[in-house]
Amino acid sequence: MFKNPRRILIIDTDAERCTLLVDYLRLEGFHALPAHAVEAGLDAVEHEALDLIICDEVMPGMTGEAMLAALRTRSDTPVLMLADTEEDAEAIKKAGADDAVVKPCPPRELYAHIGGILRRSSSSRATATPIVVGPLVVNPTERVAKAGNRPVELTTTEFSLFELLARNAGGPVSKEEIYPKVLGRPMGPYDRAIDVHVSSIRHKLSAVVGKALAIESVRGVGYQLIVRPPEELQSL
Repeated sequence: MFKNPRRILIIDTDAERCTLLVDYLRLEGFHALPAHAVEAGLDAVEHEALDLIICDEVMPGMTGEAMLAALRTRSDTPVLMLADTEEDAEAIKKAGADDAVVKPCPPRELYAHIGGILRRSSSSRATATPIVVGPLVVNPTERVAKAGNRPVELTTTEFSLFELLARNAGGPVSKEEIYPKVLGRPMGPYDRAIDVHVSSIRHKLSAVVGKALAIESVRGVGYQLIVRPPEELQSL
């Protein structure tokens, strides 16, 4: 169906149903990852490169809308929700889910919904132009950043942040812009979430490109990505 195995995360506290779904998707050629708890699912969303998230609408202590919002603040990966009723499915789609199906959903019907989402997602990213910053090529379609054949191993959130900085290389990007675009929420008082991500990206960048690129702090504003010319590198 697709050139490379698509990575699909299944978040479902019903372990038996989750296992059955994982097994089915693997038989269909997908790379399926299970998460049997909300915390495990949200952690995977932040740290795994994913093509689709399938999530049960019923989560302990959370509404479907709240779970969807939690996913959206961490990633722009498409979300397919599993709903109890047609009314619930329509409501969660209006809340922003890419699609929703009613449980139990016949396997072939679910497969068709998955295929539709992945095709739409691939099409929307197909025209994204790679961004070249110094020795690094940032590919928004594949969500990878490479120097030659060496990738910078970024998490989903880190890539979103680095892509934003790369698109504005040489100029500052304010934290007021970064927070909603990367984390899906405004910056809070004493909020250092983005600072932590920047620190991690700096370390990973240095391991691949050395000092050719630098993320500099802009006091009172935010951050900017700097491309150092070869002659400057010789003096560092």
